[in-house]
Amino acid sequence: MENIKENILKIKKDILQSEVKFSRKKNSVTLMAVSKTQSTGNILEAYNAGQRHFGENYIQESIEKIIELKDLDIIWHFIGKIQSNKAKFIAENYDWVHSIDKISTLEKLNNHRKSIKKKINICIQVNIDSEETKSGIFINEVEKFIEQANDLKQITIRGIMAIPMYQPDYDSQFKTFAKIKDLFDSLVKKGYKLDTLSIGMSSDYNAAIAAGSTIVRIGTSIFGERIK
Repeated sequence: MENIKENILKIKKDILQSEVKFSRKKNSVTLMAVSKTQSTGNILEAYNAGQRHFGENYIQESIEKIIELKDLDIIWHFIGKIQSNKAKFIAENYDWVHSIDKISTLEKLNNHRKSIKKKINICIQVNIDSEETKSGIFINEVEKFIEQANDLKQITIRGIMAIPMYQPDYDSQFKTFAKIKDLFDSLVKKGYKLDTLSIGMSSDYNAAIAAGSTIVRIGTSIFGERIK
């Protein structure tokens, strides 16, 4: 049985140590607990340990959990692939979406968000390794994508997200993450108001923090191996 509270405290301590080690501002990295397939009981245990940001991949399962836990001050992040017919549910129930790679999807989220006063936060998913089997837009398409999104009033483009190809060693992980950070920095220098770099998971979050991540998405190291 996983000790969720103990795992969260350990990871948060590790994040703080990494912030110091890599000269990052204290509390500049947010821990997102990836809670897909996890029970509301496990989410509640994490919440009681001080966790507030949770990431989900599957619409039907997540909506049930969001409704059940609606009285808690949880910030919900959608990090899965978006089917166009599910955009309404995402727009109405989530605070963040990290997996945007189509303007048409963004337009649907924008339209369905009009009944809610607060804008939805968006990260553009970048296919940093140009993998044919992976979602995300290519590096040279990101700026044009942001420009196309400018007229959408119910969304805020906060930054970029990436799921790099698996690398077993720290140096290779950091090299890829640094490439993502270079893209992020170049966009900021051009005047785009971005503040979020969603990179790093259980196996590579230290390298991601070193490169400049502001949100790390951790599932296994908190909840244990996922239930299939």
